Amino acid sequence: MNGVTEYVILGAVLFALGLVGFLTRRNLIVIFLSTELMFQGVVVTAVAFARLHQHLDGQAYALFLLVIAAVEAGLALGMIMLLYHRRDTLDAQAWSVMHG
Repeated sequence: MNGVTEYVILGAVLFALGLVGFLTRRNLIVIFLSTELMFQGVVVTAVAFARLHQHLDGQAYALFLLVIAAVEAGLALGMIMLLYHRRDTLDAQAWSVMHG
């Protein structure tokens, strides 16, 4: 199948590792990196299917996802820094109950 199977398996493994990291870790930075890993798994899969079908739509979608991931990285790191300065911890459990 033109090597697409290996890329789809790689994308699924990346997404699964990101999902496990997101669900099991409590540090906000590790949670953030896990979401980035899930994004990269989706990007690899989109490019693999674009190559299989010989269309540029999947590659354009992958480029769009990379832009979204970059914007999300900037916003998330800014929010993490703000949260760290407020409570001096990056533990997600400390932020589970927020008061107005």
